Amino acid sequence: METTTVKAFGAASKEADLDQMDIKRRSVTSTDVEIEILYCGVCHSDLHTARNDWGGTIYPTIPGHEIIGKVTQVGEEVSKYKVGDLVGVGCMVDSCRTCESCKMDLEQYCKNGFTGTYNGKEKYLDEQTFGGYSQKIVVEEHFVLKVPTNLDTAAVAPLLCAGITTWSPLRHWNVKEGSKVAVVGLGGLGHMAIKLAKGLGASVALFSRSEGKIEDAKRLGADEVIISTDSDQMKKSRGKFDLIIDTVPYAHDLNPYVSTLNINGTLVLVGYLGDLDPILNSVPMILGRKSVAGSVIGGIAETQEMLDFCGEHNIVSDIEMIKMQEINTAYERMLKSDVKYRFVIDMASLKD
Repeated sequence: METTTVKAFGAASKEADLDQMDIKRRSVTSTDVEIEILYCGVCHSDLHTARNDWGGTIYPTIPGHEIIGKVTQVGEEVSKYKVGDLVGVGCMVDSCRTCESCKMDLEQYCKNGFTGTYNGKEKYLDEQTFGGYSQKIVVEEHFVLKVPTNLDTAAVAPLLCAGITTWSPLRHWNVKEGSKVAVVGLGGLGHMAIKLAKGLGASVALFSRSEGKIEDAKRLGADEVIISTDSDQMKKSRGKFDLIIDTVPYAHDLNPYVSTLNINGTLVLVGYLGDLDPILNSVPMILGRKSVAGSVIGGIAETQEMLDFCGEHNIVSDIEMIKMQEINTAYERMLKSDVKYRFVIDMASLKD
């Protein structure tokens, strides 16, 4: 297959800073969409992959799975998009599309494994997939998303990971007007959970260890902030919430939050991968039919639903724009939670 060489930013090893390099993109097949990348959000997963924190990174690696761009070419069988359309690409660029999960529009749970936008397997070129820290990308039509044109284009980018990661549990657990939702952690995921839950008509609370988060949480739409280190506030919250979205990315005690769930309530983990420490006390779960669950991104149909909803309700991420050349500094700041609430790369800077 013919390829095109494009500029990108990536890591040559887990110890290396990200730097400019050239990568190959495949030529457009009959079902492909070629996209000039305008903006790319910066996710914690990008950093973890670049530094091989989870193991399995294939180098060189080009991160980036919150991609916004314009269509520059389409294959002859493409029907949903035309040159000039504003589109997005999220965390997936392929799946088997034949398994039970894929047939239910749950490509994120593909039983044969979805193909990640980066560090996956590029089936045409027989090498790893490269992400959005690059000038362009070629993606099959099914995995391309239509972006509302009325929104701040750059601020839409994080919706394709942070947005859908919090939207999917909100929809799965049927959050609606009158629902009582709490969010644990106010970061890239947490701030989107507040905005989206509020957009769905829920009463929204933030659990925080810091009183310094109160003003910002309320600006984002939270109705109240509960200081999780205050035993009196936690006692007053017992049995209150239908759904808790826990966005904290490290091991922490879930037991105090489980006690704040209502009968049949669910605490869903979207930020942490690993063993729970300390262990869960099953007593309040059994006596209240309460659940602790996990969730990851959403399928393509659900992601499009989320984008359409955000277009209708004027919901985007709070972002700080950076140049591509500032990515290593952005990673260090991200580790310190020194961003409100998501970095987005202006990919025009890659042309400099």
